[in-house]
Amino acid sequence: MPRAIRYSRLPTERRHPQSHELDRLSIPALLGLMNREDAGVVRAVARALPQIARAVRLIARSLRRGGRLIFIGAGTSGRLGVLEAAECPPTFSTTPSLVQAVIAGGRGAVFRSLEGAEDRTADARRLVLRYLRAGDVAVGIAASGVTPFVAEALRTAARRGARTVLISAHTRPAIPAELRICLAVGPELLAGSTRLKAGTATKLVLNMLTLGAMVQLHKTYGNLMVDVRPTSRKLAARAVGIIRSAAHTSERAAAAALRDAHGRVKLAVLMAAKGLTLTAARRRLTRAGGSLRLALESRQKGVRPFLVKKGLTPFYLPTP
Repeated sequence: MPRAIRYSRLPTERRHPQSHELDRLSIPALLGLMNREDAGVVRAVARALPQIARAVRLIARSLRRGGRLIFIGAGTSGRLGVLEAAECPPTFSTTPSLVQAVIAGGRGAVFRSLEGAEDRTADARRLVLRYLRAGDVAVGIAASGVTPFVAEALRTAARRGARTVLISAHTRPAIPAELRICLAVGPELLAGSTRLKAGTATKLVLNMLTLGAMVQLHKTYGNLMVDVRPTSRKLAARAVGIIRSAAHTSERAAAAALRDAHGRVKLAVLMAAKGLTLTAARRRLTRAGGSLRLALESRQKGVRPFLVKKGLTPFYLPTP
């Protein structure tokens, strides 16, 4: 039988010493206090950078080998996972299945609070068995460090052969995971309201995990979003701008290349910069392992791949 959780002892439930009279503060004083506390969130994330870097390498290696990234959480933590997963397809042109989110209570919990769902461990087992498989990475998000839904989900994920990561605002979370990212943000100004500092810190870490992994997978060229999907006028304009910048060409030529590449920005850049046909650009990019930089820098018609074991990242070197 699981041990009873002493919620009153959790760091996320403690009262902040500077906010005992929160309801008596003027609006400027309240906002100033919030702003000062939020500044500490960045420092808390900085202290966890070594663990975050390990998680990025783990995720990138899993995705490269055919695995998927699954965020798991309840309440605010679950909604943050949903938000992060939803942003990956338009930003990095990933398939909807590559980065997913599982939230306690299902889709309805995204828009309405279903706080009791965090205690439903049977739901966690069922959802993990439905969505996860060996080789995936399950990232549990639990500000308190004790959320039953997340704990059971990560245990079940590990049994299925998935890698497990936990993000928590508890410095010693009770939830088992292969890798833990502990964010010591301290007590919330509104005791127990982890949508505040804990939520902000979690979003910063999620940003790092997804961008860090996608950079390793060659989804960027410098700071350009070269795998963006031009599915709106704004994104189409962004794509043209990227092609202009990377291929050093005119707006008209960039737009024509994007059209000829059927909306694939990387291919359009190669076509505009190297004068390649769509087929030749696709072949060149494939030989470069999907890296636009290596495809552009290669002096030959193709590049020869070399797997260099530097950490977990494969590098594709230009043919001499």
